[in-house]
Amino acid sequence: MGMTATNAGLTQRPWGEAEGRACSLYTLRNRAGMVARVSDFGATLVALELPPDAHADSGVDVVLGLDGLAGPDGYAGTQPYLGAVIGRVSNRIGGAAFELAGRRVTLPANDGPNHLHGGPGGFHHRLWAAQPLPSADAPALALSYLSEDGEGGYPGRVWAGAVYRLGPGRVLSLELRAVSDARTPVSLTQHPYFNLAGHASGDVLQHRLTVFAERYTPTDVDLIPTGEVLDVGGTVFDFRAGRALGEVVASGALPGGYDINLLIAGRAGELRPAARLEHPASGRRLELWSTQPGLQVYGGGQLDGSLLGKGGARYARFAGTALEAQAIPNAVNLPHLPQVWLRPGEVYRQRIEYRFPTAP
Repeated sequence: MGMTATNAGLTQRPWGEAEGRACSLYTLRNRAGMVARVSDFGATLVALELPPDAHADSGVDVVLGLDGLAGPDGYAGTQPYLGAVIGRVSNRIGGAAFELAGRRVTLPANDGPNHLHGGPGGFHHRLWAAQPLPSADAPALALSYLSEDGEGGYPGRVWAGAVYRLGPGRVLSLELRAVSDARTPVSLTQHPYFNLAGHASGDVLQHRLTVFAERYTPTDVDLIPTGEVLDVGGTVFDFRAGRALGEVVASGALPGGYDINLLIAGRAGELRPAARLEHPASGRRLELWSTQPGLQVYGGGQLDGSLLGKGGARYARFAGTALEAQAIPNAVNLPHLPQVWLRPGEVYRQRIEYRFPTAP
């Protein structure tokens, strides 16, 4: 299938079908040499290529992804939310239910007895409307999705929007917005898995992660926050000075790797540094900035090699780490913690930036 040009910074090509409609893959390129590939299915970041450097003669794709939509190895199948925008509510809702105006709202349980990432028909499995915003300096792609009242069990009609923008430097930004015609919970995020050595290069256990967080939300055995907020000091969740992702795996303290929400220092709603991921062997570095209150650090411990990724890559355990800028998981059932309710007349706004400083 051919490529449709919009301008030098943004192109579009057909990319299969979903929900009986044609899907597209959009390629954004900027003058800094970065390339982002985004599908309108799930508003998904399929690839993010850094320019050649001292360790690579060609661009390095640093996010895990798939080659298409259909089949057991496609985005429309069962897959671990690779690169997708997540909604209506990211992360877990305990018991797959919450109280609203004196009534119990029940959601589909897709993670044991709990509700995860908007359920099986969440935003990651929906076809979004796309509008290219071409630019030579900072090409962008605007996507939108209308979630009808009752979809996924959620009340209210919600319009969600996402804008990917590349550049003008080595930065990929994502702006998220939503409005609703009724009170409903909304907590969007993006779910990219990063491997700065390249998506098909093996595990990320040698990557070094720093998170600017002094507190975290402990969980029960089902990864549902208990409602406590504890200091990270003296725990395996203390990333303030940076630590190798494989450190606690090797020690046996967390044999399954990380899957925890940390509360980012500073004021929620303001764009501020959340985390830094480094690949010592190449010097590549990712700086994640966010307006969100929290960050879920998931080390990819449940990847098992059964999924065939881009170019035939097998994503085995710890093949990438997901860094999910988010609100507090299960907030709807923890009224003493910051909430995720969206009311008519309000506008939900969040911003995430992935910055890649030039390696020294």
